[in-house]
Amino acid sequence: MSSVPKPPPFDRADPLGLDDLLEPEDLAVRDTVRAWAGDRVLPHIAEWYERGELPGIRELAKELGALGALGMSLKGYGCAGAGAVQYGLACLELEAADSGIRSLVSVQGSLAMYAIHRFGSEEQKQRWLPGMAAGEIIGCFGLTEPDHGSDPSAMRTHARRDGGDWVLTGRKMWITNGSVAGVAVVWAMTDDGIRGFLVPAGAPGFTAPEIKHKWSLRASVTSELVLDEVRLPADAVLPDAVGLRGPLSCLSHARYGIVWGSMGAARASFEAALDYARTREQFGKPIGGFQLTQAKLADMAVELHKGILLAHHLGRRMDAGRLRPEQISFGKLNNVREAIEICRTARTVLGANGISLEYPVMRHATNLESVLTYEGTVEMHQLVLGKALTGLDAFR
Repeated sequence: MSSVPKPPPFDRADPLGLDDLLEPEDLAVRDTVRAWAGDRVLPHIAEWYERGELPGIRELAKELGALGALGMSLKGYGCAGAGAVQYGLACLELEAADSGIRSLVSVQGSLAMYAIHRFGSEEQKQRWLPGMAAGEIIGCFGLTEPDHGSDPSAMRTHARRDGGDWVLTGRKMWITNGSVAGVAVVWAMTDDGIRGFLVPAGAPGFTAPEIKHKWSLRASVTSELVLDEVRLPADAVLPDAVGLRGPLSCLSHARYGIVWGSMGAARASFEAALDYARTREQFGKPIGGFQLTQAKLADMAVELHKGILLAHHLGRRMDAGRLRPEQISFGKLNNVREAIEICRTARTVLGANGISLEYPVMRHATNLESVLTYEGTVEMHQLVLGKALTGLDAFR
């Protein structure tokens, strides 16, 4: 009779043994990004968050470019050409440090670079993508407007022909990286439908004032884009994007990163609660020895690792070319919602210390309030799934 192999010891950091699903190359990417975030972000992030700044963003972008984290899943033009799971693991590790850092990378690669890579001309790709992959040029993505978020088809920003040029007028709101971007991908209504335009920084009539007084994503550059009769040459338009298909496909790519990233914020909060519960003493013993605290920790661990398993499954489907937008909505809806609940539960384990920036929990919780609604609110993803399940459109 053959002997039954003995299972490995229980690993509180990986209770389901999910690392067994990863290839050595996947683990190398994860560990490299984790080490960078631990060295360059974690020692400073509480101060940055409290000040409401992301100092040295241009240097950070260049370092992320050197890691291959910008446009990570794109091929050619200096991009790493990594798999979807590897990109997801990078997002998880970056957001475990802070959602603002993951947003910097996500907007750069999954929105701005992805739009140029998928819909741009060869000349546009050669002009912008190598510098963006290296972090020498920062990009932003202008879709949301002051009065139009979930319904981009009603956007007021418009572009009109004037001889051989395009002239853009309008405003975009809540734009990550806007004030430091060297190029903005701006979506505008034209006589032919919605088109994407590449607007370089410094173009006459184009300004990007930074938005202040945020209580979420404080360690992130968030801006308004103002376009006042901005004149662009004919070759500024993305030639292969007409209609909402263009910006929505970019959003799907970015939402995939959020499926992973939200679990990074959840993991950091869970780990803080677990460490605290094993050392904080009340009534003569660590609070982790009480049944109610253990119930909280068990529930958090279950949802955290279910979410990581879901993200991994979606990543493998993306690598196989089988991932649908509805499945990305499934992942974002579940994982961000559960991540917020994990953060809130972790806060109760830490008690009053949970609101202190000495611990990461409240910072992650407030960041996730933005992640919950950007790139598709809860309601929009519920309706995406509802339509897919019933075959009936309830958006209008």
